[in-house]
Amino acid sequence: MLLDNYQSPWMDEELNIMRDAVRKFIAKEFVPVAPKWEKQGFVDHDAWLTAGASGLLCASIPEKWGGGGGNFKHEMILVEEMAYAQITGFGNGVHSGIVAHYINSYGSEEQKLRWLPRMASGEIVSAIAMSEPGTGSDLQSVGTTAVKQGDRYVINGQKTFITNGMSANLICVVAKTDPSEAAKGISLVMVETESVENSGGFTRGRNLEKLGMKAQDTAELFFDNVEVTEKNLLGPAEGKGFIQLMEQLPQERLIIAAGACAAIETALRITSEYVKERKAFGKRILDFQNTQFRLAERYTEAKLARTFVDQCAMQLEEGKLDDATAAMAKWWTTQKQCEIVDECLQFFGGYGYMMEYPIAKMYADSRVQKIYGGSNEIMKLLIAREI
Repeated sequence: MLLDNYQSPWMDEELNIMRDAVRKFIAKEFVPVAPKWEKQGFVDHDAWLTAGASGLLCASIPEKWGGGGGNFKHEMILVEEMAYAQITGFGNGVHSGIVAHYINSYGSEEQKLRWLPRMASGEIVSAIAMSEPGTGSDLQSVGTTAVKQGDRYVINGQKTFITNGMSANLICVVAKTDPSEAAKGISLVMVETESVENSGGFTRGRNLEKLGMKAQDTAELFFDNVEVTEKNLLGPAEGKGFIQLMEQLPQERLIIAAGACAAIETALRITSEYVKERKAFGKRILDFQNTQFRLAERYTEAKLARTFVDQCAMQLEEGKLDDATAAMAKWWTTQKQCEIVDECLQFFGGYGYMMEYPIAKMYADSRVQKIYGGSNEIMKLLIAREI
């Protein structure tokens, strides 16, 4: 394939070895059970433990806290290989790439010791609870509150569309510790679910039925006077949550962009294989000029997406990735993912609409990419502010 000879400039021998090991692990441990996960609507907890034992969790968290001691490049490899294998249910991007980094960046020594080693082993599965029924990308308007009473926070509110929501036993909750303020009133409070589930006021709603990503548990969460110790506040003081979110969102958006690139490349690979074999009117579909021109355009866009995201990854490692550039990577790659997967499906004809063909699953799984991590419309607004 056209893209096979391209290697990201940040790759080295150690990362190539890791990529090969991750690919083999996914093929052995995840691919055979993926159809089961799709049907039941969640990933078995054993998968988290197996991944933890193999060093796939918290790869970019320091070894001191049980992590792999790597960096964002290691997380990118994991995101890409999951996408290449079409494993969309295993929410490690949220667990290792997002929540673990909130704890590592803002947590106290005691918090890191309490949570990160168990996150790295798979004993803890984590989630971040931002979205609410009436609030999506406008995080300043969250209605969930965490009011201080003595040495405890009392949490009330509702969250929705939470990745890992049914399986998580550690949840980073975005809440207002000062409901009278907007951004300055937001804090991040960690909720350990085992001590507050049901009788403690914390309940999970239904596992939401989605268009795609069927294996990924996505839930509603309810907090009714849920009490947690003041030691579960993330950061040195209240009111730092919005700044913490803004500092970490570029990495979240780059994780989404990396997955988009891998999905684009996968769609083009399976489509190229199909049009070389499938015949119509006595010749291969690839032999039609329309097919050649369309795929040439899409391969060009795939190369552009990959090189741009690679550049962003290197900037992130250097601490130079700004919000606007991260927003560019997120909106453009996910937009192209949806466009390219749709166009690839068209080459399959009626077969492309059948779920037994991988391109159909990719079509359903791709659509949400333009929504979560901040909708693409919000990304464009962030970019426009810098014009």
